Amino acid sequence: MLLLSRLAENLFWMGRYMERAENTARLLSVNYYATLESAGSARDHWRPLLDLTGGEGALRAHYGRVDARSVGSWLAFDRENPSSIASSLAFARSNARGLRDRIPSEMWEAVNRAYLNLCFETGDILDRDGLFEFCVAARDASQFFFGIAFATLPRDEGWSFMRAGQMLERADNTLRVLQGRLTPEALRGALEPAAAVQIEQRWAQVLKGASAYEAYRKRIHAGINPRLIAGFLLLDEYFPRSVRYSVQNLHDALEQIHRCHPGEHPEVLRLSRWLVARLEFAQVDDILTRQQPGLPDLLVDVNGVGAAITAAYFEQE
Repeated sequence: MLLLSRLAENLFWMGRYMERAENTARLLSVNYYATLESAGSARDHWRPLLDLTGGEGALRAHYGRVDARSVGSWLAFDRENPSSIASSLAFARSNARGLRDRIPSEMWEAVNRAYLNLCFETGDILDRDGLFEFCVAARDASQFFFGIAFATLPRDEGWSFMRAGQMLERADNTLRVLQGRLTPEALRGALEPAAAVQIEQRWAQVLKGASAYEAYRKRIHAGINPRLIAGFLLLDEYFPRSVRYSVQNLHDALEQIHRCHPGEHPEVLRLSRWLVARLEFAQVDDILTRQQPGLPDLLVDVNGVGAAITAAYFEQE
């Protein structure tokens, strides 16, 4: 019997929100300390990360400024920001609470502990220079949660919906990060040495924000190169945080759901299979130069799969 749409939706969004908390924590910790150590305006450093969470308009309306402190507060623990780490953990806990009889008790305890430990922090974190520890705790809480799920959750529809949410969120995040960083200057190479150094620093941050620095250096032996980094994060079939890997795992989860109910909602599987094929046969220049498909196209495709999942499984009982 198909899971009730409410339960399936809770599992899907629980996976998305826990992944979102981890993604934001990774990017925030890397960008925060890079801003303190690097020259240039805070706005230039933070714009790509703020774009992931709806732009700087809401931040400026709330704090009146864009600097390391206001951005750190907004993205880490400000509950008025629905995409902050604290908000993501709170939403994940809300979804998990409706599943307490459906998920192992250890999963509920993990998300509830993360909520209690991290969702009531204030600006005191910044006063005592504790943002890095906060982000590490959020990252570890997400990894601990998914580790427990991997070890204890039966591989049924519930697992597949949670996994689909996690992988959809991961693919979406990686695409948005690349879209924010892939400027024409980065792709063609900077003419001035100072600009080249700045671009190299920012792309090292992109790798570190995806926990990909060591994996990239092991696979690619050409130094920090925006085009090669983009190709790695888009198309590598073995790195767990690449778009291709995430989309393949998203499709596998949806295929498992489809196998339980053959013939139902074929559009969802068709869209995910098309996205897998586009990435499997694309080359990096197809995406970055020829725009066939471009990053905006891939982002539309990823969100199209998410919309199809919602329409097929969550909007009907």
